[in-house]
Amino acid sequence: MITSVFKKSSLLNNTLVVVLSLIFFFVYQSRDLFTTIFTNGFSKTAILVLLLLTSFFLVNFTVKKNNLTKNSSYTILFFLLFLLVFPSIFNNLNLLFANFFLLLAIRRLISLQTLKAPKEKIFDASIWIFIASLFHFWSILFILLVYISIFFHVSRDFRNWLLPFVAFFATVIIFLFSALAFDKTWITHIINQTQTNFQLDYFTNNYQNIALSFFVVIALYFLLSLVFSLTNKPLILQASYKKMIFGLLIGLTVFLISPDKNNEMLVFTFMPLSVMCTTNIEYSQSKMYQEIVLLLLITGCFFSFFSQL
Repeated sequence: MITSVFKKSSLLNNTLVVVLSLIFFFVYQSRDLFTTIFTNGFSKTAILVLLLLTSFFLVNFTVKKNNLTKNSSYTILFFLLFLLVFPSIFNNLNLLFANFFLLLAIRRLISLQTLKAPKEKIFDASIWIFIASLFHFWSILFILLVYISIFFHVSRDFRNWLLPFVAFFATVIIFLFSALAFDKTWITHIINQTQTNFQLDYFTNNYQNIALSFFVVIALYFLLSLVFSLTNKPLILQASYKKMIFGLLIGLTVFLISPDKNNEMLVFTFMPLSVMCTTNIEYSQSKMYQEIVLLLLITGCFFSFFSQL
């Protein structure tokens, strides 16, 4: 029954996901509505909503444009469900900005498989990643995904390997001039973010611990599922699926080493993991399996959301 709703991609399905995301966003914000309005201000709330909606659009556009999934709405549904596991993301402007720019980078890297304008795509992706690192420094590790993509598609041209360095220096120069012109504390903020912290001692309640454990089980299951079934996927898409695997692993690394650690930092894994979940569902021949997986995910994600309100 659940699969019948999202197995086709349509305006109605996409609208349903968007409406649900807005409902959950405002349900979470309503916990402290007056603080949200008077302390954060209307402008921050509007930016949060805009980032949330554009992130859904980017995820949906990327998977459809590059045929990473079949014609379904599962990917944006899973993206929404993972947001519900760690609902505090709904109020973290920096992480949503960083994730938004990483989604722009991933879109360019996935489209590199067409071999059209590879240098522009490599440069664009690198720029987006370095911009993302201004909002969350360790997201800079996604530059590894650029080199992985170069290795898969355009490794023979040595100039492609140098383009991320050009993007890096361009971003640094623009950032330094902007910081010196407007606010020098931006530089201090970036330097402070370069620290690392491997400890998982940030939980303020047991529900955060449960949500993290639930998410780790999901990530491991669908990661291993894709790894062991990768050779059965269409040859033309295997490189893209490998990028999703590396993207998930890099996102987990960002979470593990970031200072001021919290569950929200796993947002960088949501897009690749959503693709993995979608392929698992779409390539399964068992209708019952599809229903059970979706039901378990929806139940677990809803429980995580409401338990952390």
